Amino acid sequence: MNGAPAPPIRPIDCDVHNAVPSIEVLYPYLEDHWRDYLVERGVTSLEPNYYPRGLPISCLPGARPSSGGPPGSDLDLLREQVLGGVRYAILNCLYSIQSIHNEDWAAAMATALNQWQVEHWLDLDDRLRASIVVPVRSPGRAAEEIERWGDHPGFVQVLLLARSSTPYGKRHHWPIYAAAVRHRLPVGIHAGGVTENPILPVGWPSHYVEDYAGAAQVFQTQLVSLVCEGVFGKFPELRVVLTESGVTWLPALLWRLDKNWKGLRSEVPWVDRPPSEIVREHVRLTVQPFDGPRTAEGVRRVMDHLGSDELLLFSSDYPHWHARDPYESCLRHLSAESQRRVLRENSLATYRLGPETGPDGDGEHG
Repeated sequence: MNGAPAPPIRPIDCDVHNAVPSIEVLYPYLEDHWRDYLVERGVTSLEPNYYPRGLPISCLPGARPSSGGPPGSDLDLLREQVLGGVRYAILNCLYSIQSIHNEDWAAAMATALNQWQVEHWLDLDDRLRASIVVPVRSPGRAAEEIERWGDHPGFVQVLLLARSSTPYGKRHHWPIYAAAVRHRLPVGIHAGGVTENPILPVGWPSHYVEDYAGAAQVFQTQLVSLVCEGVFGKFPELRVVLTESGVTWLPALLWRLDKNWKGLRSEVPWVDRPPSEIVREHVRLTVQPFDGPRTAEGVRRVMDHLGSDELLLFSSDYPHWHARDPYESCLRHLSAESQRRVLRENSLATYRLGPETGPDGDGEHG
């Protein structure tokens, strides 16, 4: 991967970002009304500027396509920089569908984007899988989008963004989980999102570093909401993947939540066991960007506090640049058995990837 020493087995990369090169590529998948809507209103892009050219470390060196499109928009380049070293890569397209307030427009754009993902990514390389992008402000329409694509073998997850107008445990969102469970799809909650709410609990920060460092607070809020509102009791087969959330905040949150639950459990009778048990059964976290210590002793202490090596999924977060080698950042300090779980086995247990064959599970998708 990007010139770094290869891990001992070909991993499953659970967070790779493909990007829409221009809004025009979605025109063939939109009805005339919506194409006219975009043109007449001068909408030229919904792609957030995740990779400013003045900040070269915002993406991996060489990840910008020669075509001038955003990093992640060139399949051949992604093949060269990612797919040669992995068994599967799960695409999380962060196009700003979820920020659109017009529910009809958002639904049309989500369908167009997912069709574009099928024809321009999934159909062209069998190592690719993808997340279904949904219009989350309209859970009923989001459920329809999951029903539309849920049986497609290339889609293995439903994509939500961490910042939302209301906490994801609220019953308003439950149609999304019902549809996901019907199709055996986990729900991925990825960092980011655009809402009318401030991005931090006490208001708007002055600097991006405050936003970035405070992102874990949003994930904590969503996780507590999912547990305390009873989502996992209502949908016992649901799995949730926290993506780009960091990992080291989780033990302290669970210690506090378990303690408070013991004194307040009568308030949430549907939470019938310690929240830490519920989370360890239903929730997984991707490893990049790893926010823990870089020493072997420190990483092992983090794993001990997590209580299980089954919670973590390998990810590179391509084309973002958190570490030159995502394998070296923390996984090399784990035992061979734990490495195998994080690199591959946990993902196979989480996602509907199909049977694997061969001594290293490198056979074709069945």
